[in-house]
Amino acid sequence: MRAMVVRRFGEPEAMELQDREVPVPGVGQVCIRVHSTSVNFADIKARHGQYRGGGAPPFVPGLDAMGTVDALGPGVEGRQVGQRVVAFPSGGSYAEYVLADAQLVFGVPDEVSDEQAAACPVVGAAAYKLLVDVVRVQPGEAVLVHAAAGGVGTTALQLARILGAGLVIGAVGTPGKMAAALAAGADIAVDSSQDDWPDAVREATGGRGADVVLDSIAGRLTAESFRCLAPFGRLAAFGDASGEAGWVPTTDLHSSCRAVLGFSLGAARRQRPAELRSRPPRCWGTSPMACSALKSARSCRSSVQPTLIAW
Repeated sequence: MRAMVVRRFGEPEAMELQDREVPVPGVGQVCIRVHSTSVNFADIKARHGQYRGGGAPPFVPGLDAMGTVDALGPGVEGRQVGQRVVAFPSGGSYAEYVLADAQLVFGVPDEVSDEQAAACPVVGAAAYKLLVDVVRVQPGEAVLVHAAAGGVGTTALQLARILGAGLVIGAVGTPGKMAAALAAGADIAVDSSQDDWPDAVREATGGRGADVVLDSIAGRLTAESFRCLAPFGRLAAFGDASGEAGWVPTTDLHSSCRAVLGFSLGAARRQRPAELRSRPPRCWGTSPMACSALKSARSCRSSVQPTLIAW
């Protein structure tokens, strides 16, 4: 088979198409012939050697894959050869064939296209777990999403609406991205590069602040987010795209009953994969609402790319 390999840290030119052996599934594993894979920000960070827990060259990048089951390892049940699936492979996904633990392989409903399914695994699972399991968004709450023009951001905007959020606010780092956040479903968009952006959030929420903040940026934005986080609000920290750690004084927590909660989809996949299986995101399901939401999800445009190689 062919695979795209990062030979050294750097720009895309550091990747090289190589021939490799088709992997053979072991106990509890599924071999998948890859149709498409999404290109996520984490892939870019890994290629530059900036992704926490990322591999050292040479390695195959990619966190998720969409394709068909090619072979089943011993002990695998509930899957069949030829079935359309999405998966979180045990290795990189920029390859013709990948192996994945059966717990991390999900069937794709007939109503969902290959491209839509390919856009979903990382951004869909992250957005859903953050909103449902981490911050536990409640109907009517105000939700603020940072990096709202990105893959997880645009997905979270839409899922927040589906889950009943009363106000959805998209925060972006440049004025040119505000239109993308609004197009993805934000009620209002704010430019977080401006010093007064927390004031805009407070004004939009009648002075109360947002009940939920999804923060993948960290750095100064974490502290600034607390300036517009409502009492009893929850801030989910799930990345540090700024390259800097975010800081919050503990006095800002107990005095207002606010909380900071951490989440990593990578850690969840590695350490508690059964939780994705026991409570899979709606986009893995077959309910009419789930399929309709996924088919119309504009987030697919921001995160999915055709497979880098025409297999």
